[in-house]
Amino acid sequence: MDPLLDWRSEFPILAHTTYMISHSLGAMPKRAAARVAEFAETWASRGIRAWEEGWWEMPITVGNLVGRIIGAGEGEVVMQQNVSICQSIATSCFDWSGRRNKLVTDGLNFPSNDYIYHGLERQGARVVSVPSPDGLRVPVDRVLEAIDEETQLVSVSHVTFRSSYRQDLKAITERAHAAGAMVIADLYQSAGTVPVNVRELGVDFATGGSVKWLCGGPGAGYLYVRGDLRDRLRPAATGWMAHEEPFAFEGGPIRYARDAFRFLNGTPNIPALYSARSGYEIVNEIGVPAIRAKSIRQTTRLIELADEAGLRVNTPRNPEERGGVVIIDVPNGKEVTRELVRREVLVDYRPGAGIRVAPHFYTTDEEVEHTVEEMVQAAGLVEKVT
Repeated sequence: MDPLLDWRSEFPILAHTTYMISHSLGAMPKRAAARVAEFAETWASRGIRAWEEGWWEMPITVGNLVGRIIGAGEGEVVMQQNVSICQSIATSCFDWSGRRNKLVTDGLNFPSNDYIYHGLERQGARVVSVPSPDGLRVPVDRVLEAIDEETQLVSVSHVTFRSSYRQDLKAITERAHAAGAMVIADLYQSAGTVPVNVRELGVDFATGGSVKWLCGGPGAGYLYVRGDLRDRLRPAATGWMAHEEPFAFEGGPIRYARDAFRFLNGTPNIPALYSARSGYEIVNEIGVPAIRAKSIRQTTRLIELADEAGLRVNTPRNPEERGGVVIIDVPNGKEVTRELVRREVLVDYRPGAGIRVAPHFYTTDEEVEHTVEEMVQAAGLVEKVT
């Protein structure tokens, strides 16, 4: 018996779809619809009063729900619209014009992060990307070697989006701190399916969002900042919510808030925060350790099934080195993915990697088997056509 399957009725799409794409967009909980309706009713009935009755604090109160998932303390996580904004805020805390101007990024970091980092070159940053030898993983030793006394920030994806390779954040953070650098970790592909404790890891910043394993939908990213760093950091990417007295409407340079509000900027995306809360609450209710145990079991089975079918697996076989996704390299993967979607088996494809398959806590063992069976059939059909 799998007690986590009791949650299936909470996710309407599971009634008619084999949903193996939670690494890209988690299934919507029923209660999210009720939360969005609650937002509309609050706006309609309370109007401007809604700000002082909870809306103003939502970037922090909703952030606290995320904080419990990633091991942060109360008031250490703020909500933003997406990770790009979070990265921009974090990197704007640094002066890139001096000798310590090196930004080390892993060669499999999400492209959006790298776009922001290379934009810092106009401010003097030196971006060093640690290459992947095979396009699937970046050995931790190579990252450690790239960190030196001129490094100011190290950026790493905890779990890579392309191969589900899990990086050694602890070792990287220890090396960075020894060299006087800070670390920003992208938790998007790990939080909610891999246990994460930002305090134990010692990372200085962490970013992520609601779209994937947290089942919170689009428009709600999060930024963790280590509490003891708060007073030292002065983000240049800022706005009126970060002011110590925002309703004083002072002109001139900002006086930063003394709490996590200093890492906010303009008016928050309130509707997205309403819809995101349900997924966070469910993940907290279940507990990531239980989700992880099931994920290891089902991803291990996926690898076994792929092996039996003679399909190449581009994901680490050691559970300690992988996240919640199995990447299966099938000839004509893009076309096979399209055929699977037509058959109501939702997966996605990434060039240079393969078809990404992601069971979550609501996935049945039968669906795991069904996905590989349909993949083999679809691959045969596409091969005949091409």
